[in-house]
Amino acid sequence: MNNFNKMTVTAFLALILFLCMDATAQNQKPADESFTVEGYYKVRWGYVDEFIDLYKKNHYPLLKKAIEKGDLLAIKAEKPLHHNTEEGRWDFKVTLVFKNVQAAFDPNLTEPYKKALYPDLDKLVKDEHHRFELLIAHWDVPVTKVELEK
Repeated sequence: MNNFNKMTVTAFLALILFLCMDATAQNQKPADESFTVEGYYKVRWGYVDEFIDLYKKNHYPLLKKAIEKGDLLAIKAEKPLHHNTEEGRWDFKVTLVFKNVQAAFDPNLTEPYKKALYPDLDKLVKDEHHRFELLIAHWDVPVTKVELEK
């Protein structure tokens, strides 16, 4: 490949990268707007109650601390009343409303509270490992409101 072709390919890739970054920036919410994420959990048959108990014992208190700090605005947990088809089945859903998109993607959102809430961090790690062993699948879906009326 000659230098002209290399420069053309490089320019083309740079243009695509610029357009992707611009489209992403336009679709992002303002820094002061809340950001909602729904987390879905599909649990091994017969272990849903154990999974929810471990979630309430180990993860929910950390999320409550994030609410106290103001990084998280609301938490809602739900489970289906009846089971669904296996392909579309989920057993537990948690909706988290963050103060903004930055808080939603902060990898240390709950880290500062672990030592205070769980003096035995080894036990917490073991319990959380077991909670995730109970999972078949987990996925997070960022959602946005759709205005239906003008």
